[in-house]
Amino acid sequence: MRRIILSASVSLDGYFEGPDRSLEWHMVDHELHEHFNEQSRGMGAFLLGRVNYELMESFWPTADSDPASTGPVREFAGIWRETPKIVFSRTLERAEGNTAIRREVDPEEILALKAQPGGDMAVGGAELAAAFRQHDLIDEYRLYVHPVLLGEGRPLFSPADGRTALRLAGTRTFGNGVVMLHHVRAEAGSPA
Repeated sequence: MRRIILSASVSLDGYFEGPDRSLEWHMVDHELHEHFNEQSRGMGAFLLGRVNYELMESFWPTADSDPASTGPVREFAGIWRETPKIVFSRTLERAEGNTAIRREVDPEEILALKAQPGGDMAVGGAELAAAFRQHDLIDEYRLYVHPVLLGEGRPLFSPADGRTALRLAGTRTFGNGVVMLHHVRAEAGSPA
């Protein structure tokens, strides 16, 4: 069965966006970008909220046409174009390329997608992740903690009903100080 993976960059104090939706504090260097590409390559689908989709779609489809683009940027542009996308939005009227639009998160539809053959699926965007979390649909969490305190912004996790037991599957420290915390759902009966 395919897994649903939440990958997100956060500040040390838990924000995924700074004030005014700023992201300039992200420390994505060559090493980290190559890692993101490795994680994204082979995904069966990107599951995105409208804001995240529009942000990604405004840059990635043609990012490799810029002569100044680095190898990892060119590679991810291809990954972005080739990977199927599902955008969850009540307002988006049309989407480009291999992108489908869904008006809401239907847990039965998501479970049916998970049962299909293919690569894992990456969920992106805090609001969409909250909806997936509410329906207990996220199997793995890969948080990239950047060594910065923002003091304010938008937290990645909003309050949720209930607890989700997780097990640490691994960590990785990158040369720029970013630390990946990789957690998976704890097996029933195993310590969290």
